[in-house]
Amino acid sequence: MNIRSDRDQGRKVTSAQVAERAGVSKWTVSRAFTPGASISENARQRVMEAAEALGYRPNLLARSLTTRRTQLIGVVVDQFANPHTQAMLNAATLALQQRGQLSILLNISPPVRSGELLDIAERFQVDGLLFLGTVLSEDIVRFATERQHVPLVQLFRTTEVDGVQIVAIQEHAAGAEIARLLLGEGHRRLGYLAGPDSGRSRLPRLDGYRQTLEDHGLTLAATLAATDYRHALGYQAMHDYLQRTPAEQRLDALFCENDILAIGALDALHQAGLDGQLAIVGFDDIELAASPRYRLTSYQPNLDAVVDSAITHLLDRRIPGDPTLLPGRLVVRDSHRFAGKD
Repeated sequence: MNIRSDRDQGRKVTSAQVAERAGVSKWTVSRAFTPGASISENARQRVMEAAEALGYRPNLLARSLTTRRTQLIGVVVDQFANPHTQAMLNAATLALQQRGQLSILLNISPPVRSGELLDIAERFQVDGLLFLGTVLSEDIVRFATERQHVPLVQLFRTTEVDGVQIVAIQEHAAGAEIARLLLGEGHRRLGYLAGPDSGRSRLPRLDGYRQTLEDHGLTLAATLAATDYRHALGYQAMHDYLQRTPAEQRLDALFCENDILAIGALDALHQAGLDGQLAIVGFDDIELAASPRYRLTSYQPNLDAVVDSAITHLLDRRIPGDPTLLPGRLVVRDSHRFAGKD
């Protein structure tokens, strides 16, 4: 048999041809390409050298029939206008690729019904779901725990739903640190700009922020709201607040649920000629936060570490336990100060 002629003529190289060249069995070839399989390093090396020489690539579909693992992970997202979502998606898909996994993107942004996309995920027999979205719905949980019996890991949000592994940062501590930063600047009338109703999800950053104010004898002076994580809605929330609130009653500082809302609020202050008159802190530390236009103080959520931990939970198929909470980092720039303050 002329093995090389098959490659030269565009025919697909088979595992049997690799086995013949390496001097091993077809089962040894299969084990060489199966993570965690029992095989000597010498045999693995011979198989890999033969595969490289022949241009062989394993048939993942055929392997999945044996291993019952497709190496396909459903990545569930929404809020594509939010740069933090884009950063999460980039980090997650790259990390999955580095571990030999492929991603199926499931975009559940309205008006899409998540059930329709989950039917697609079921047809592909995904090995797990990585949830990067805002609201973890019941049908997503049922899909993972009852229909497919695959692991479900949620990033950066907490939930009361059973059977879901949470991997996030220490948000309560983050909110407390932001409150202490603002109080240390002398601010006393502190508010919060909230994003969309998160339903089953909670953001402990607000709990930590509020608790720290109460520990200092203060209460949350005002809560502003945006119905989505969009710049225009952060702008509108601040614009409306300025219109309805007399200057002498306005906040000293505002902690915004994320950077996009914070930047919208800063632009509303700029448009009103009030640059630096109200301190602003964001969350997520997106790239735009560091621009000279904003110099936004923000909280960096340790994205790579959270994603790495989440994927480890997913691929190891660990039984869901207590949330895995990792430290983040406060990035101090200028926006948390009043103009003219040291």
